[in-house]
Amino acid sequence: MTPAQERRLREVRSRVLVRTFDHRQRGHARGVWFRLRRVLAFASEAYVIPAHEAKRLIAEGYRPEPVGQELEPPRVILLVPRERVAGIASARSLAVRLSAEMLSAECLALVPFEAEAWTRPPDRRA
Repeated sequence: MTPAQERRLREVRSRVLVRTFDHRQRGHARGVWFRLRRVLAFASEAYVIPAHEAKRLIAEGYRPEPVGQELEPPRVILLVPRERVAGIASARSLAVRLSAEMLSAECLALVPFEAEAWTRPPDRRA
């Protein structure tokens, strides 16, 4: 085998190892951050809300985003219309980005850009 062939073989093996690692990590922490960023991409505003308000919103029919339960400790992340969040006196506004403040919040209410247009993206995990 020539030196050029050996170099190409090492490169191919390296790519296969990276691809294998990426595929294995899809359902682990790496995939969680991707899904969390995807949910945040649909939000125009974010609010920290108390746990009892989150329970009330769930009782009203708002479904928690599954990605919140995949974090440790689990969090409640809800997509709620702006008008409904405005009725929560204790809601505290946050910047819509991955920050320490957002990640430390137990319950989040996210306001989608267009409430009528929001459809939950399909969960492609196996």
